[in-house]
Amino acid sequence: MSNTNGTEVRNTIIVGSGPAGLTAAIYTARGNLDPLVIEGYQAGGQLMLTTEVENFPGFKDGIMGPDLMQEFRAQAERFGAEFITKNVTKVDLDGDIKKVWVDDEEYQAKTVIVSTGASANLLGLENESRLMGRGVSTCATCDGFFFRDKPICVVGGGDSAMEEATFLTRFASKVYIIHRRQGLRASKIMAERAEANPKIEFILDTVVEDVLGEEIVEGVKLKNVQTGEVSELKVDGVFVAIGHTPNTKLFNGSIETDDSGYILTSTDRNNRSATNIPGVFACGDVQDSHYRQAITAAGSGCTAALDAEHYLEEHGAN
Repeated sequence: MSNTNGTEVRNTIIVGSGPAGLTAAIYTARGNLDPLVIEGYQAGGQLMLTTEVENFPGFKDGIMGPDLMQEFRAQAERFGAEFITKNVTKVDLDGDIKKVWVDDEEYQAKTVIVSTGASANLLGLENESRLMGRGVSTCATCDGFFFRDKPICVVGGGDSAMEEATFLTRFASKVYIIHRRQGLRASKIMAERAEANPKIEFILDTVVEDVLGEEIVEGVKLKNVQTGEVSELKVDGVFVAIGHTPNTKLFNGSIETDDSGYILTSTDRNNRSATNIPGVFACGDVQDSHYRQAITAAGSGCTAALDAEHYLEEHGAN
C-alpha cells in the first residue's frame, strides 16, 4: 500500500532489535506483516555486551550473547523481515499512519512496535567498559552463577543493589557493597536484609576509581570520599547496580511513561502491550523496569506482535 505521495505504507515498523524487537520481528514476519526493523547502530541490545548466556531455554550448553542475537535476527530474516542498521532520528506517531525517519529518509506504517530497551547506568570508567562481560556485569541474575565461591562487589546503595547483593550471596564467597555515601538509598527492609546477611560487607563513603585486571577483573581501586585514602580490593566480579535509563528520548514525551521514564502499557489482558497512542505498542526493557531478562523481553515481543496484528485486523488494515 502507498499513500497519496507514493510513499509505501507498511503494516508495521519495529524500532529496536534486542530480544523483544527481534521476537516481534519473527512473529510479525510469520504473520505476513512484512515488518521493517530499524535495529540501530548498536543492534542486539544488552545481550551484545554479554558473554555466556546459560538461562535462555533451548541452549543446554549455553550460548554467547551476540551469537544468540544473531540467531534471533537470522530467524526473522528467514521469514521476510527487512532490516535497516541505522538509528531512528525522528518520529511522528499521531494519526492512522505513523511516520518514522532515519536521517532524511521517511518510512510510514500503520503500526509501530517500540523495543528500544533500557541502558544500564555505568560508572564511566574506561576499564569498566573494557572488562564488561569479563567480570563486570550489570545483571546479577544473568551472571551470578559464574562467580561461585569467588569474592565480588556490588556498586550502589539503592534497593536494586541490595537485592542483587543478597541474590549473589547464593554463589559468591563474599559480597562487598560499595556506596559513595554513608547512608543508603535503599528502603529500610531491603537494607536490613542485606545487613543481616553474613556474606555481605558494606564499604561506605567510598567510590570505585578503577577496575583492575588485564583480561578479566582482578580487583577494584577504591577511594574514601571522607579521608581521601586510596586502596585496592581483590574481587573477581564487579556488579554495577546504579539503575537503568529507558531509551525513550526519541519519543519526546509523545508516549506516556511512568516517573522513571518507562513506557506505560495497558493492563487490558487482551491488549497488554498497547501504549496511549492507538497503533503503537511497546515491549522489552523499555516498558519493564522489574525483570529485565532476555526471556521476558522475548515474551513481551511476542505479545506486542500479536497485539499489532489484532489491531490491524480490527481496523481492516491487514
